[in-house]
Amino acid sequence: MSSNTVKHVRTRDVLQWIGAFLVPYRRQAFAAIFFLFIGSLSWLALGQGVKLLVDDGFLTGNAEQLNKWILLILAITFVSGIAVFCRFYLMSWLGERVSADIRIKVYNQLLTLSPSFYAKARTGEVISRFTADTTLLQTVVGSSLSMALRSVVSVLGGLVMMAITSLTLTALVLLAVPVVLVPIGVLGRKVRRLARVSQDRVADLGSHVDETLHEIRTVQSYNHERVDAEHFTCRVESVMGAAKERIRYRAMLMSSVVLLSTVAIILVTWVGALNVLDGSLSAGELSAFMFYALLVGGGVATVSEVIGDIQRAAGATERLIELSQMKPDIAEPENPVALSSAVSGNITFSRVDFSYPGDDNLAVFKALSLRVKPGERVALVGPSGAGKSTVFAILQRFFDVQAGEVTLDGVSIDTISLDALRKQFALVPQESVIFATSVIENVRYGDPTASEAAVIEACIAARAHEFISELPQGYQTDLGERGVRLSGGQKQRISIARAILADRPILLLDEATSALDAVSEHKVKEALDTLMKGKTSLVIAHRLATVVNADRILVLDKGELVASGTHKELMETSSLYREFAALQLVSAQDDKVIHAAGNA
Repeated sequence: MSSNTVKHVRTRDVLQWIGAFLVPYRRQAFAAIFFLFIGSLSWLALGQGVKLLVDDGFLTGNAEQLNKWILLILAITFVSGIAVFCRFYLMSWLGERVSADIRIKVYNQLLTLSPSFYAKARTGEVISRFTADTTLLQTVVGSSLSMALRSVVSVLGGLVMMAITSLTLTALVLLAVPVVLVPIGVLGRKVRRLARVSQDRVADLGSHVDETLHEIRTVQSYNHERVDAEHFTCRVESVMGAAKERIRYRAMLMSSVVLLSTVAIILVTWVGALNVLDGSLSAGELSAFMFYALLVGGGVATVSEVIGDIQRAAGATERLIELSQMKPDIAEPENPVALSSAVSGNITFSRVDFSYPGDDNLAVFKALSLRVKPGERVALVGPSGAGKSTVFAILQRFFDVQAGEVTLDGVSIDTISLDALRKQFALVPQESVIFATSVIENVRYGDPTASEAAVIEACIAARAHEFISELPQGYQTDLGERGVRLSGGQKQRISIARAILADRPILLLDEATSALDAVSEHKVKEALDTLMKGKTSLVIAHRLATVVNADRILVLDKGELVASGTHKELMETSSLYREFAALQLVSAQDDKVIHAAGNA
């Protein structure tokens, strides 16, 4: 996904990474382990209860002793039940808590990554890592890991009790252990590798769903449903193919372990039965030994089953570690320089060279130099690809330049902390961004601490208050995903209200009136004129009305500043600008003719 991607993570690294999230909850973890030991020891004590029940109860025919040992077994079972409840609750809580903390950590890291990362990464894949992988990890920590630890304790404790009961039979059992461990080692690694492949295929599936549902209007407009359904089916089958391979190896792992363990237990039982017949072992001791043998065999089988889950989770955790360790392309300065309390908005580009990451051979700017004075209203014009939007991206340090310097009030922007730098800009993009929340929260994005009265005042200034008041719940109306309930012009006015509320010294306007009808455009232009007073404003312009009102116009072409001046000056000196203005004038005249015809 990035040059910073971790290529391979060892199992030990995975366990250490997860362990770091358990440290703040070590009391709960120790309590869970304590109850795990209590539960396991209770099961081990049951074996001795079975031995006493057989030797002192059944074989002696003593009903009083029989009743006593039955009560003891019931008491041990009761303690075991309480321990199981406490262990299960604590481990499940830890699973949920660790999963939540990992999501927070990864999400916080994702917020620091620059747009260049998301330009290369597929959002659906990132979401899959963020949701499906953490859910799998939650299951492992909350359930599978608990089962594995309990089984390991049962196996070790069972082996000790077996040795106390009969060293000979225990030695025979231990001879079978290496045979059982072979498939765990060989097939376990295979399961982990296939788990990683399976999770990657699921991520690809999520990415496809995200793309098609996000652009559902385009899908349906071009009658592409059948084709997309076929593509989706192919991806689902790809996921199924990877899952089948993983399931096959996991089934081989489980069956081989269970088979080998069962065969070993049967053979040991046969030898033990012969020992009872020759008097070297009592019936109760053999019963206890078989109880422990079954406990050990069940524990080994559980461990082999859980290893599949853990190996699968290890593959998913590798992907989460990759995201959590992804380094932002834009580095914070080690010793940031503080801006003055009142930024004037003096912007300078000095011989700036810039290419987008990964496109070093495609230079956007070559020795670009320009200056924007404090309080000046500057329009950027030029053909598509001239670098107008790139100026905005560089100013906010979404990308760093390869050569030259960009300064704000005489301070190089790469020496200013990202938070302090970006607080100086209010952005109104051409395609308005609306979040799936209420109107008031969408506008408050410009200033999360703003009061409702301040939000309403900003909306009035943006000429948005009237249509907001007509919504079902007014300012509390949920706007739906990406603002599907609003028209293009309404979205743009919400976006402008957000910028007004932010009240920052520099405005970056990407043709903020482009999506508005004639009436709305007039209203918003009035609001923008008020907003831009006393502020430095950079406007990417596509309409003549915008550039005519600018203090100065910068004409960009192929990454170079080819002309600068007022509209009148450029009409006389710049052929490129005259061509641009002529095209805009034709459009403006067409609009007037159409408007006049509509009123006739």
